[in-house]
Parts: sequence; structure tokens; C-alpha cells
Amino acid sequence: MLRALLKQALNVTPVTTAANHSDSRMKRIAILTAGGDTPALNASIYGAVVRANQLKIEVFGLIKGFNSLFNPRVPHVHLNPLFCSIPELDPTKGGTILGGSRDYVDPNDKQQLEQIFGYLRRLGIEGLICIGGDGTLNGLQPLCARLPTVLCPKTIDNDLGLNYSCEVDEHERTPCSDPPGYKYCKNPPRVVMDPEQMINYATPGYATAVYVSAGGVERIRTTAESHRRIAIVEVMGRHSGFIALGSTYGQPDLVLIPEAPVNMELVIERVKEIYDIQKNVVIVCGEGIVDSTGAPLGAARRSTDPAGNLQLTGASESLRDQLIDALGDDYFRNSRRGQGASEVVFTRKIGHTQRGGRPIAFDRFYGAQLGGKAVDMLFEGQNDAVAILQYNNEQGFYVDSIGGNAFRDRWGHIHARAVHPAFYDAEHMRPSPMGIEYLLPIFTDAIGRDDVEHIRETLFDSGNLFRPYHSVNTDINKRIRFLSDE
Repeated sequence: MLRALLKQALNVTPVTTAANHSDSRMKRIAILTAGGDTPALNASIYGAVVRANQLKIEVFGLIKGFNSLFNPRVPHVHLNPLFCSIPELDPTKGGTILGGSRDYVDPNDKQQLEQIFGYLRRLGIEGLICIGGDGTLNGLQPLCARLPTVLCPKTIDNDLGLNYSCEVDEHERTPCSDPPGYKYCKNPPRVVMDPEQMINYATPGYATAVYVSAGGVERIRTTAESHRRIAIVEVMGRHSGFIALGSTYGQPDLVLIPEAPVNMELVIERVKEIYDIQKNVVIVCGEGIVDSTGAPLGAARRSTDPAGNLQLTGASESLRDQLIDALGDDYFRNSRRGQGASEVVFTRKIGHTQRGGRPIAFDRFYGAQLGGKAVDMLFEGQNDAVAILQYNNEQGFYVDSIGGNAFRDRWGHIHARAVHPAFYDAEHMRPSPMGIEYLLPIFTDAIGRDDVEHIRETLFDSGNLFRPYHSVNTDINKRIRFLSDE
């Protein structure tokens, strides 16, 4: 049923150009998945292949992202032999059948670039789709000068986009020595926030991540209630608080996002107030929350990807330590709700489960739509462009495209989209009315009936008890071809 719906959604009239009726039209493209995994990657690959089949374009999947381009044999899979999708490509499966890596092309290594373009010429590749986030958008730049290349967005963080079109112009930078480079800061917003003006309203993977995190928050609550505990639940998102904001669906008492420095005095006051009434508190915090000086509460280590993203750890533990110090043991002993603060206050991380498993209907459908749009963009002759998901009240969700430079500031730097101040009520530590307005279109119908049916039929399938897990990698490995074999 899902495959039929996706094919129907992607069954649009081919673009009318001279290329449709001549030998000059694009005949073979490649697709790769870069950076971390998200639940909607296979859906995007599937949507691209379905659209390519309609346009009679061959699609080669490059194994392990940009890493494949450093291998002289360029491991790849023919995804649509005879213009039919291979059976291993299932949009309901999480992860990516093509594998991923955090390797990127070095724009300063001219010799390596020449080798890469030589490999792609020998494969007959005329266009490239990269599925990824801000790091991938940076990483594909060296390829755009010689090969039409477009981005199909994915990230559970929902940080690839703009709150409004001129947002990139609000950044300033100053030199810094530790680490060497530049420090960026953002000036106050110049325009009134309107969710319908957002560029790339939501990225595939975000809805499923929120589904998992909100469910985790909901389940932690019963333990907190039963044992009179204060639970701090840490969710992913780096410096962007969209997952934390969406986790409000799990009904936490307080939500802390990286964009709003933590006011510890206010947090402690609200925790006491809530705990005295209901004998339990659940706090959601993004992994990148900061203190009043703007310093991360947890540890930060810079990653090696082109976006220079920080890997963050320990935010919830740091927040727990501060709560324990501020509340003290007597607060809990006097009310006979524990032997001390360290017993009552605990942390849990939703962790990588946010990135894995079956994508829910929203991500499957729009991931496929964006994959199909990326193929159309190459077919139309676009380059260094991004497929985007837009929303307005009149049309609902629809796919479009925009030039990659729309996401770059005057120095060419791409900034992760932050939760706009208008989406968050810092005083009450909750989504604001506008934040709620933003979330509702994404999540009101985000779960399909087939999602529920899948859980009923598969999770407690008796065969799971005796059949070993069969990895799709085993089947894909049999399809991998190499440049030397061509």
C-alpha cells in the first residue's frame, strides 16, 4: 500500500524540455548517503529511484557515501536495472542500504579531485544526488564545478534550513585563536517570525526522532511518578532544540533548549513548585544546552566533518549535579521522599534510538517526495541546489528547490538552523503558541495506520524468537559492482 501511494505521489508529468526528446538528456546519475544515519534515508533513495524510472534514468548507488570516491574501484550498486527498483530498497526500513560515512572531499586536494572526476566519467555518471545535512552541503561543493550535484536533505536535528530567507545575513564573525579560525555570532532577528516563510520547514528524520523521544519521555514519567523521582531526559540535536521542542508531545514538565541559556534559579524554583504538588518532575533537555554565559553545560569536542559540528556529551549529568547541589539532601529527607538528592534526581538519554528504526509515515512520504524532486532538479539542469519541503496553510506541504547559496552567509559558512525565539517561552520553559503552531502540521497526522499495524504484526512475531536477524547488507553485498568490473 505504501509503495503504491509513493508511486502515485511521484507520478507527475515529466518536465517538458528539449532534453526529453533528444539524446542529450541525462541517462545515468549516482546517489550517496553521507553523514549520520536517519530513519528516512531509504525512503529518499526509493523516491529518487521511482522518479528516475519514470524518466528512464539509470541510478547507481555509491557505497559508504563520499568514501566510495576515494576507492579506485568505486564500489556501487545498480539500483534500477531495467528501470525497476531492486527489492532490497524498502522505504519502510530505517538506515541506508548504501551505507554511510563521515568522509568528505577535500577541496584543496586537486589531485584527488581529478581522480574522483575520472572515476565518475568512467562510470558514465552525469549527475549526483547527495542525501545529507549541512556537512554534506558543504562537502559537495568541490564537485559542483565539474558535475551537476544537488542535495536531498536529511537530519533528525531539523537544523538544515532557515527561519526566513534573509536569516543568513544576520551573522557576524570575529577571529579567534582557540581553536584557530573564526567565531560566529548572530544579530537579533530583523523580521517578524512567520512559520510559513521558513525555508525547508522540516527535514526527513525529524518526525521519527521526535516520535521516539516523546515516547521515551512518556515512559520515564511512570518511573518518576512511582518512585517520587526527578528525571532529566536528554535528547539529541546538538545546538538546535527542535527535537527537545517536539518532545513536548511526551508531556514533560520543563523543556530546556540550547537556544535559551539555562536560568538555574528559575529551573530550581519551578522544580520545587512542581515536585511539591505532584511528587515527581520530568525535564527534557537538548544535548547542547548552555549556561548563562553561553558555555555548554556538557563537554564539547569538534568533529571532523566540513560543518565543524561539535560532539556534545554530559549535559544532563551537569544539570543533575547542579540540581543536587541546589536542592540538597534535607529537602528530600524531610519530606520522606528519598535518602538524599543523588537518589532522587536521575538522568536518561534517548540516544541513538532517535536515529534508528522504521520511519513513521511523515518521514517516509516526504523523504520519498524529496528524493523524487532531487532527480527532477538534475533533469532540469540544476546544480548546487537543495530540494526543500515547504508548508503553508493553503497548500499544506509541498516540495520545491532553492540554490545552495541561500544557506551560506557572506563568507560561505552554513549555520545550523536554531529554534527561533518566537517558538519558545523561556519563562515557562515550554513551546510558545507559535512553537505549537509550528509543530502541529508536522505531527497531527505523522503516524500512519500502517505504522500501528506494523507494530502489531512484527514486533512479537513468534519467528523473531528463533530466526536470526537477516541484514540487508548481506543481500546488497551480492549486488556491489566495482569500476574495474565495468
